[in-house]
Amino acid sequence: MTHTLDIFKKMDHYGPEKVLAVSDPKTGMKGVLVIDNTARGPGKGGCRMSPNLTIDEMARLARVMTWKWAIVDFKYGGAKAGICNDPNSPNKEEIIRAFVKALHKYIPSEYVFGLDMGLNENDAAIVVDECNDISASMGTPPELGGIPYDQLGAAGFGAKESARIAMELKNMDVKDVTVSIQGFGALSNAAASFLSEAGATVVAISTVEGVLHDQNGLDIPRLLELYEIYGDSAVHHYNGGKLIGLGEELLLDVDVLILGAIQDVLHKDNADMVKANIIIEGANMPTTKEAEDMLFSKGKLIVPDIVANAGAVIAAAIGMDARNSCMRPDPEVVYDLITCKMEQNVTRVIEEAFSKKIKTRDAAMEIARERVVRAMQFRGNKNISL
Repeated sequence: MTHTLDIFKKMDHYGPEKVLAVSDPKTGMKGVLVIDNTARGPGKGGCRMSPNLTIDEMARLARVMTWKWAIVDFKYGGAKAGICNDPNSPNKEEIIRAFVKALHKYIPSEYVFGLDMGLNENDAAIVVDECNDISASMGTPPELGGIPYDQLGAAGFGAKESARIAMELKNMDVKDVTVSIQGFGALSNAAASFLSEAGATVVAISTVEGVLHDQNGLDIPRLLELYEIYGDSAVHHYNGGKLIGLGEELLLDVDVLILGAIQDVLHKDNADMVKANIIIEGANMPTTKEAEDMLFSKGKLIVPDIVANAGAVIAAAIGMDARNSCMRPDPEVVYDLITCKMEQNVTRVIEEAFSKKIKTRDAAMEIARERVVRAMQFRGNKNISL
């Protein structure tokens, strides 16, 4: 893990409240927990496992979670954790247990564990077992009270709902819309499936192996079957369409672009070539500030990440409430609440941005900051104001 003093320069009156770096020589575990702001409740944000992590990256993502929980108006604060090890390590369980043991004072009183890249529901079960507390982690198997977020496609459903609402506000019919999707992981393939079922024409998807493009529309159910078999190589086994270069999916002549993979993919060098009129930030921080400014000046409608990819956090909150009440919600309950929250949040953010002639991100941030600041004030912080 890259340690840096830059995080001190980025501290402000919102946080982070705690930055905890831990290690264990016996297992080789190296990790960090950033608890950004707990004014509205205990910090909640997924833990990722990768050999290439930085403290700055975790701090940025923890801050995103602060705003995301505020914008969906659930009583959690922002946090993020990272384990700087190979997720395919043969002693993965020992590494996770060492990480959780090192942070046992903070889980779940100040940090509720969650899942991000490199970790799955089996790993969440390990966290619960190590803490001996069913509330220690979201994303656990159904046998431990969890909701199968990936099976439900909660994050992708939220991105699809964001796109639908944005289309409706621009008087576009989903059946007449073309969509390009960057990525084909859990969020992206679910978004592709839901949009295709709704009648949209998905013309491109991408994996690390390449971009599959067909202007007449891809067979998404077939692609999902191939992805189950071949993973990212599914693009090479699809009978039809053509492979184009990575990054070209961002620049296709489509109505809607969904960013569903990694951060900073739209930047000052390519944003001016984006043709889509609606951009859905399904991934965290996929667009740089320079790119957002350029797209805004061209009249593009962006649904920012703290709004568009909130489907998973909404489902996670439902799961935690259901666990506490000993009731497992029906999948339709999950979808209905995601739709309800998205209707409220996406509509409000877009309408406020239009009325104030500001970027949608700025409108979303005004709402999120107000909620966090008011919580901080009620907790006795008299020195903070909007």
